[in-house]
Formats: sequence, structure tokens, C-alpha cells
Amino acid sequence: MLQRTIGDRSVSAIGLGGMPMSIEGRPEVERSIATIHAALDAGVTLIDTADAYHMGADEVGHNEELIGRALREYGSGAGDVLVATKGGHLRPGDGTWTRNGDPEYLKRAAKESARRLGVDAIGLYQFHRPDPQVPYAESVGAIRDLLDEGVILMGGISNADVAQIDEAREVLGGRLVSVQNQFSPAFRSSQGELEHCAELGIAFLPWSPLGGIKDAKDLADRHGAFQEVADELGTSVYQVALAWELALAPIVIPIPGASRPESIRDSAAATGLTLTIEQVARLSA
Repeated sequence: MLQRTIGDRSVSAIGLGGMPMSIEGRPEVERSIATIHAALDAGVTLIDTADAYHMGADEVGHNEELIGRALREYGSGAGDVLVATKGGHLRPGDGTWTRNGDPEYLKRAAKESARRLGVDAIGLYQFHRPDPQVPYAESVGAIRDLLDEGVILMGGISNADVAQIDEAREVLGGRLVSVQNQFSPAFRSSQGELEHCAELGIAFLPWSPLGGIKDAKDLADRHGAFQEVADELGTSVYQVALAWELALAPIVIPIPGASRPESIRDSAAATGLTLTIEQVARLSA
């Protein structure tokens, strides 16, 4: 599978987003584990999660525990997998989302995430979402401290704008390795952040790269050019969307969510799809 780089780690150019396996509408545990194993079989070596990927307030870290279990059950073949998790975004259990960017909270949350994942140090830990009640530099300072303490091996941020990317780089002393923002054919507001990351050589991880759980099925109807190219190549519209994102810059690593083995197999196959310059331009337009 096509490889890309996050910090000093080589990973698959398509990752697996674990969120759909733990929130509302989630499948049975057995199917979720089969989905994770199918991803590994397909060559996926990046799995995205967060402590907030759960439903009830009493199951914080549900997705982290699920991924940790799946990797242990897979065996030695999971040794090259980079698990990226996040902290600072919370679900009280009533369907809403809240934020906590307090540095001390983030440091405690990271250690709990490591425990749930069953690792001595988290491969990649990202500040999930800015908290308007806490200065951004203070929140990112927790990532710096976690790096210094060896609790995490690499640090990143999520849902950040260009100014916050630059601020995080300064706070981390140049150790910022990833930015995880929403980006898809339907949501291109992060184009500027993607281009900024490309200039800096920082990995850009689009979340909901197919439009999200609810809207992915409407990709072909809402964005006809993607279906046209899919028909030309004899492949799925989802593979075309992911291949287009990969073609935008060598730092882009989409992390499509999946809850079925066949879904992640289809997404992983996008790394073998080659678009022409004309097709990329048509899709970008």
C-alpha cells in the first residue's frame, strides 16, 4: 500500500477512523473487531480514535478499548500500527459535545488513554478541539509536557486554523507532526490549512473525508463529477474521493470511518487508484 509519513513514522496513506464503531448506531463488538482486522489485512497501519468516541457518560474511552483489544487479538502483525488518539473533547452522555482544554486535565486524559490502549506510550496524541475558556498555548503546552515526559511519542492538533497551527508549532518547539481537520468533497473550508501543512511538511489528516456518517451515501448525488470519474475508472465514488484527496498533497492521509469490513477494504483500495491531472482538476473544481 502507498505510504506516507507522520513525524518519523511511515504509515499507510489511508487510515481507519474508529468513531462509527463506538457512537450511536454502532455495530456489535464482533463486527467492529472484524472491521479493524480487515483494515490490517488490507495494509492499513494508521488507526484514529479518541477518548470521546462513545455513547454513555459511563463508557469514556469505549473506542480506545475496542481498538486496543482488536490489536491484541490480531497478534504480532499489529506491531507496525500507529494508533492516534485525542483528548479535550467530551461527551457528557446526552448526545452533546463539550470541551476541556485545561492542561492538567489533558495530561490526566492522555495517561488514561494510554492505559485503555494498553501501551506504555501513545504513538500520536492530538489536542481534539480548542477550548474558548483556555488560552490555546496553555492547552498545547500539555502536549509539550506529555512529549517531554515520554507519555506520548508524537504530538498533533485537531480542528485548528492556520494561526493555531503556527502557535502550536511554536509551543511544541517544532515538534508538531499532524493536523486533523474536517475535509471532504462537501467540506473544503480547511483547504487553507491543508496547503499550510503542505508548505510546512506536517501531516494533514482529513476526518470525515467522505462527507461524514450521514452524508457519505449522498456523495455521488451531491457531487456529480466524482461519480463521472468513478464511472470512467470502473470503481466506487468513495475511492475516487479518497484518491482525489491523496492527489492534493503528499502530506494528506485521509481517515475514513468504517464499521464494516467491506467498507474499509474499499477505502484502502483507493491508494492504488491513479487520477489524471485533468480528473484532479475537474474534481477540485
